[in-house]
Amino acid sequence: MTIGLLGNKIGMTQIFDESGNIIPVTILKVGPCVVTQVKTKSKDGYDSIQIGYGNLSSKGLNQPELGHLQKSNIQALKYLKEFRTTETDEFSIGQVLNVDSFSSGQFVNVRGKSIGKGFSGLQKRHNFTRGPMTHGSKNHRAPGSIGMGTTPGRVLPGKKMAGQLGNKITTIKKLKVIQINSEENLLVIKGSVPGKPGNLLSIRPSD
Repeated sequence: MTIGLLGNKIGMTQIFDESGNIIPVTILKVGPCVVTQVKTKSKDGYDSIQIGYGNLSSKGLNQPELGHLQKSNIQALKYLKEFRTTETDEFSIGQVLNVDSFSSGQFVNVRGKSIGKGFSGLQKRHNFTRGPMTHGSKNHRAPGSIGMGTTPGRVLPGKKMAGQLGNKITTIKKLKVIQINSEENLLVIKGSVPGKPGNLLSIRPSD
């Protein structure tokens, strides 16, 4: 399949392979997702598929969102996401996509919001080296110089400084699918994924 699916992170655990080696894995609940819109190049200027995930009461949506789904005779959904694809003929509005779209041994990219860790300093946030701790040094964890003097007389944009760590959209690429549980829509992949348990994730095949 050329498009991805939406799901939630359940948590991490470990399993043993046939040789007895421990493999750290993350369990994801993926889908079922519903195709809510099919965009074509002739009508919309590009080809893509929009999918929805997560049942929701109609009271949780505003009128434009509710009207968009009712136009296709689809119940209220909490999340909508669009995936670019050139194979729009394979999909139809109302089609249900589940974890069977993936296969064991396949590599996927997982995208989601990382855990927020609050305001952090340079060493933790950017892996800077600290200053000397002895011999009279007073620069232990301070940032040091952050720019030139009179010219230009300002801090240049993009300067690495202290600030919020985490809480950003990030992508982990080429994670291997270890197991698939079609009955409970569970996907077991090797390694870790962004965010805490319950975090919304986008899972799509690696290029």
